[in-house]
Amino acid sequence: MHPFRAAVEARDTAAIEAMLADDVVFTSPVAFKPYPGKPMTAAILRGVLRVFEDFRYVREIAGADGRDHALVFTATVNGKQVNGCDFLHFDDDGKIDDFMVMIRPLSGAQALAEAMGAQFAQISEEVAGGATS
Repeated sequence: MHPFRAAVEARDTAAIEAMLADDVVFTSPVAFKPYPGKPMTAAILRGVLRVFEDFRYVREIAGADGRDHALVFTATVNGKQVNGCDFLHFDDDGKIDDFMVMIRPLSGAQALAEAMGAQFAQISEEVAGGATS
């Protein structure tokens, strides 16, 4: 089991954040513009943990060089079943420097957009205040 998967499944936000590079870029499945930086990415991931219900990874796919990983998941958001994938790229130091998420179906992505939209005031406060968990 990949350490990132283990941290997410344990809901260990400190371990998740420790795996992020300072210059990580998070690409959301529901926002056009990527979000740069560790503080913002960590806050978004904490928000995701708050809105996803019954989250579980169902498959791991790793690149031959170990720097690329795809973690396939299922979850529920506001009563909508979603399937998705976390695409992770690791830098030379073993930190996640690129984090892209894809979600299907459209109704699930719309539910996620709505749920995360409701989280963004808290996410912004966490980034401004330097929250880590």
